[in-house]
Amino acid sequence: MPGESKITVPEDYLRNLEKKVEDLKALREVSVLISSTLDFNDLMTLVMEKAKKVMSAEACSILLYNKNTKKLEFEVALCQEEATSDVLKEKITLELGQGIAGWVAENLKPLVINDAGADSRFYRDADKMTGFKTKSLIAVPLVGRSGLVGVAEIINPESKDFFDAYDSEIFQTLCRQVAIAIENACFYKESLEKERLRQELEIASSLQKSFLPDSPVFTRGNLTVSAVNIPAAKVGGDLYDFIEPAEGKAGVLIGDVSGKGVSGAIYMAKIISDFRYIANKADSPEAALKLLNDQLSRAPRGMFLTAVYLIADIHSGELQVSVAGHPPLLLVTEDEVKVLDIPSGPPLGIVPAEYPSSVFQMKKGDRLLLLTDGTFEAKSKKGERIGFERFVLFINKHRGDGQLVQTIVEYVQGFSKGAEMADDLTMVELKWMSGS
Repeated sequence: MPGESKITVPEDYLRNLEKKVEDLKALREVSVLISSTLDFNDLMTLVMEKAKKVMSAEACSILLYNKNTKKLEFEVALCQEEATSDVLKEKITLELGQGIAGWVAENLKPLVINDAGADSRFYRDADKMTGFKTKSLIAVPLVGRSGLVGVAEIINPESKDFFDAYDSEIFQTLCRQVAIAIENACFYKESLEKERLRQELEIASSLQKSFLPDSPVFTRGNLTVSAVNIPAAKVGGDLYDFIEPAEGKAGVLIGDVSGKGVSGAIYMAKIISDFRYIANKADSPEAALKLLNDQLSRAPRGMFLTAVYLIADIHSGELQVSVAGHPPLLLVTEDEVKVLDIPSGPPLGIVPAEYPSSVFQMKKGDRLLLLTDGTFEAKSKKGERIGFERFVLFINKHRGDGQLVQTIVEYVQGFSKGAEMADDLTMVELKWMSGS
């Protein structure tokens, strides 16, 4: 219309405005990407590919902070040459304060470096090892709710000679989203790992229980055997077993496996399986332990078993006992508690050895206690141990209790109330109900 004035806008201004609109769109797309997946590897690659495109950069990377090693490790490195990425991820880690990324991580401040070669903080070994030339970069700390997550870097702008303040602002905005995304992905990954471990422990616990006797009470002739097994964790390292190796005989085993967790449960299953096969062929405890030792010597190094195996005559009360590095047996009579000093061989599965056998006679009313060290090594909330001597004194004081094993369990659990259970608690009691 006549008289109307026209406003002329410089082309550079329009181009800058268009770029800012495109950048805002890109940031929105990054937000969508972040909310679309919790898979850590996919997320990091997608986000950094988008960052590299938005910033029109030659390369970009994320170094994650390893809280165990206190170092920065390349998690994502996007370069033109895949070999460059491989070298960075496989061979290069940075201490806090080392290199530009280390400085940013230590100080929790972003840096814009437009002449990397002239900066004293620049870590030149990375370029030497990869053949890549770093000219300029922006490094931004990734900080989440739990503190330092890592450092993100964008390197060498392709369409200009240097990064400016606007580039730094856009990259920092992007990195705030990246830090939250990494933390969420890590939490998700950890929760999946915990659930997987929980399921494995459930399976191991079921496997372990399936190898123990169906009932904790075993009665043959004049002999009654009862057991209690309380693992410190979902799966334990203690075991016991009852068998009938021959007519008129009862075999009783108690043991403590060196390994814990899933590996200990699998080892325990092997031990009981091997023991049942061997004990039904061996005519004495020393023969059974020797054969079991030979068998377990083929197991992985570092795994071993302390054990007591005895064979009782269910008519006469005579016991044959062999020990492999296990805590002493306690004979509870009407008048006293005797600590049985029985000759012992080494734990099973370490070295070839002989396992001597001892013979003694049970009398009417006698009780023999086989136990693992978790009974007397239990700790109080203050870190004090029960100790073997105090444990024996307690049993002596309560030797007339009809439910002695239950009394002992309540004592141990009461002593350690409020403290984390450090070891399994297992006891086997043999009662002889006839004889002179």
